[in-house]
Amino acid sequence: MNHSFNPLSMSAHATSRRQLIAVAGAAIGGVALCPLRILAEESDGLSRSAEAIHQEPVFEARRQVVYRALTDAKQFDQIVLLSGVTQSMGSGAKPTELSPEPGSAFTLFGGYIVGRQIELVRDTRIVQAWRALSWKPGEYSIASFHLLDAASKSNMGTKIVFDQRGFPAGTGEHLATGWKAHYWEPLAKLLTQNGS
Repeated sequence: MNHSFNPLSMSAHATSRRQLIAVAGAAIGGVALCPLRILAEESDGLSRSAEAIHQEPVFEARRQVVYRALTDAKQFDQIVLLSGVTQSMGSGAKPTELSPEPGSAFTLFGGYIVGRQIELVRDTRIVQAWRALSWKPGEYSIASFHLLDAASKSNMGTKIVFDQRGFPAGTGEHLATGWKAHYWEPLAKLLTQNGS
């Protein structure tokens, strides 16, 4: 047996050992990184930047009165008139169609807003599939109105906790302004006129 020291064989042995460690490290690292790469390539499809509207208007009226105004065609037609949009509707505008029945279709603001009553819990909650006709066909948002008792001057106020989601990107500011101008302000006027 030759036990002599050979620097070449030591260097070759060290190189192969380094190579082995490097290859093993790369393999382990590749396995560890593989799931991250897969996750990055396979998106979960969730949008984490979707717009939403949240408003909480308070009215000097009982929940029953507010609920009825938002679900009765004759009363809602008064809201439309008080909003002032009828001037821009034209002669071909469709009449207000609104029913307090779950599953029923509705047509509001001369046909510019259409949708369906998804959930109706008397004097408590209204959930609608809601869309403007200017949106692409098949695009609907979900508008929910939760009616809660609220402290008010008359001690019989109602707060609507309102949320809207699923509307086309970039329309949020316009919609938020529209809810105030065409729903909440004329609804407050109607309730005052009716002495609710």
